[in-house]
Amino acid sequence: MTVSEDVLKNEEKAMMRLRSLYKQYGYTQYKMSKFEEYDLYVRNKSFLASEQIITFTDTSGKLMALKPDVTLSIVKNTKDSDGALYKYFYNENVYRLSHTSGEFKERMQAGLECIGGIDVYSMSEVIMLAEKSLETISGRYVLDVSHMGFLSALLDDMGLDDAQKAPVLKCISEKNAPEIEKLGAALRIRPDDCEKLMTLATLYGPFEETVGTLRRIGGKATEGAVRELEDVFETVRRLGGGRNMYLDFSIVNDMSYYSGIIFQGFVDGIPTGVLSGGRYDNLMQRFGKKSGAIGFAVYLDLLERLEAPRRAYDVDVLLLYGDDTAPEALAAAVRTLADEGRSVRALKGPPDHIKYRFLATLKDGRLEGLDAIY
Repeated sequence: MTVSEDVLKNEEKAMMRLRSLYKQYGYTQYKMSKFEEYDLYVRNKSFLASEQIITFTDTSGKLMALKPDVTLSIVKNTKDSDGALYKYFYNENVYRLSHTSGEFKERMQAGLECIGGIDVYSMSEVIMLAEKSLETISGRYVLDVSHMGFLSALLDDMGLDDAQKAPVLKCISEKNAPEIEKLGAALRIRPDDCEKLMTLATLYGPFEETVGTLRRIGGKATEGAVRELEDVFETVRRLGGGRNMYLDFSIVNDMSYYSGIIFQGFVDGIPTGVLSGGRYDNLMQRFGKKSGAIGFAVYLDLLERLEAPRRAYDVDVLLLYGDDTAPEALAAAVRTLADEGRSVRALKGPPDHIKYRFLATLKDGRLEGLDAIY
């Protein structure tokens, strides 16, 4: 039986398309339980969107948690490899605290993870799939890209320690150039370095138009990160993507987990990011693994905010019948219409607030009023 997309919600439509997209590029579906041991999450709370987790004690006395995240489970259960590449996609519900309501919500999430011997191509493929994932949701989208390796090398080159980096990174994430200027004086950052940070904080635009500025801001310390960005963009372009790929260093993630390219995706009509991801080799190391890793998540529950196109009608055929209509004749007529792929509503009596394409009646076992169809 084919399922019409008319009966699906936005997030359900997106999930069907994303599953097909990820399989096309050789990703295998990863399935997990609703529960994980609480210890997995408590040791990595700073990686999670919220430290609040729903917990319970199972019958063996072990403290368990309703999963607030999928990536941690995949990292935990994927073997460390010497050059091999594991490619997974998933669609799972996670359980997180809502920042708006303050209540726990069940959230539908899709995404993929690429773990193992990560190279320029595998990074590029993941970023291309992130862009195509956005495109399946809306034709009006943007994928903003940053690089934690560039930021880390730049700040190290300026001689800043971890305590000094934190407020600088906060200002960059807020695009607050004036505050960076004040911090520069307080932290005794050289004026030319302070100018670089202010430029970086406000840098935004299509990759080809902004990467030159990135090269001027950096030096030898950041050369590798810039070259990686250029190589990835060119490979993404050859894979058919890159049209809506923008540089934006206000995207800042925890340096203890993320080590390279990071990105966020936005679609018109939703005020917050619907996709986020990046290279997280440092997280792998926290699990004692040498493999590289890159992936992203799509927050499908946010898609309910997108307005679905309004249908001009509720049903294809409104079929009216009377008290003297034989049930078997009515059933045959309804089945005939449904087998033709038409939606049908059978009613005894006048319609009430129903919009329909065709009005039909059943008289003497025959459908009348469908001349426009046949």
